[in-house]
Amino acid sequence: MPARRPFGLTRLFGAFVLAATLTGCAGGVLDPVGPVGANDAEILIDATLIMLGIVIPTILLAFWMAWRYRASNTKAEYLPNWSYSGRIEAVVWAIPILTITFIGGLIWIGSFKLDPFKPLPSKTPAVEVQVVSLDWKWLFIYPQQGVATVNELVVPQGTPVHFSITSGSVFNVFFVPRMGSMIYAMPGMVSQLYLQADKPGELMGESAHFSGDGFSDMNFKVHSVSAAEFDAWAQKTKAGGAMLDRAAYAQLARQSSNVKPYAYSAIDPTIFQAVASQKIAPAPGPQPAGPGHAGREVSTGGNR
Repeated sequence: MPARRPFGLTRLFGAFVLAATLTGCAGGVLDPVGPVGANDAEILIDATLIMLGIVIPTILLAFWMAWRYRASNTKAEYLPNWSYSGRIEAVVWAIPILTITFIGGLIWIGSFKLDPFKPLPSKTPAVEVQVVSLDWKWLFIYPQQGVATVNELVVPQGTPVHFSITSGSVFNVFFVPRMGSMIYAMPGMVSQLYLQADKPGELMGESAHFSGDGFSDMNFKVHSVSAAEFDAWAQKTKAGGAMLDRAAYAQLARQSSNVKPYAYSAIDPTIFQAVASQKIAPAPGPQPAGPGHAGREVSTGGNR
């Protein structure tokens, strides 16, 4: 049998390229669809390159040191009483300081540029979406359109979306990787976030903070559509279905997992503020499944 060739640099490079390609296909943070996501990806890539400026030379130096000072190399300098070198100390301290300075500057500039409270520049007014995280689903309220959805977010392409985010239960994190910045949904508080999708398509949103048994299924679909399709969707949603009032919200707030998307054709405009200010009590949590037993409702959702 022919001898096997070692896993050389060519194969290693090929594996890296393949991994990078698959990462792009997966629709993650390195495949952005809007300005916030693009800036987040740029910061991530720049920070990685800066850190590689230390990692790669350090790895190469470790191999060089092992080769240079191997036992069989009698030409290598031997200093048994050596204890200090000003030049080595300067290099050892200067490189980390420069790295921290570069990364710190990068993050400092990015933190101002990507302030989640800062509106995105656009001639088109932002679409308002109120977000409530629940166990274990997401409620999206469109106050301008007078509709609401569960586990499904529809946004107009090329238009800023202003998210007001709170929690009707425990802490969660609202995150659409391809659109950009994640932000906490906190009970009794309202977080602000501006995002935009410049490409049409279906994106994936998720909770990025563990919140209990149903956390793994706490995902939602994001549909980026044209402005005309968005208006048509809003009109179709208003045409029929249940109303999101306080009674409907109380039912929705009960723990349920793996909930299929559905919509409300009308809303109580005071719902979001009541949840955020906790005038509506937080979600009840686990419900009794029987005498002496604690359990939770498991639902697959459906039209209401």
